[in-house]
Amino acid sequence: QVQFVQSGGGLVQPGGSLSLSCAASGSIFSVYIMGWYRQAPGKQRELVATITEGNITNYADSVKGRGTITRDNAKNMIYLEINSPKPEATAVYYCNAHVQFRLDGPKYIYWGQGTQVTVSS
Repeated sequence: QVQFVQSGGGLVQPGGSLSLSCAASGSIFSVYIMGWYRQAPGKQRELVATITEGNITNYADSVKGRGTITRDNAKNMIYLEINSPKPEATAVYYCNAHVQFRLDGPKYIYWGQGTQVTVSS
């Protein structure tokens, strides 16, 4: 099993900065991809950004140029910062991790509990 601790979020002003962090723990051998997804009311969950163990990043078009995802492999932690978020960024943000529990073992996908982010003045 994998446990997540998500922090950050809450109420963010449109001209401000949105910051989130997520730590994954458990009997983990490797977390080869971690990322953030979000789900707005009435909409499907969508990608925000992902990062591999080798720090290869992928961003949704909506956050490119304004968002940064970083990672601490030793702590299995990721961080997300989005500058000047738009009201459309209001959503529940979920941490995601692709995990192996042993070398050459199967990969499993886990989700955090979600953190509400509201972008409003």
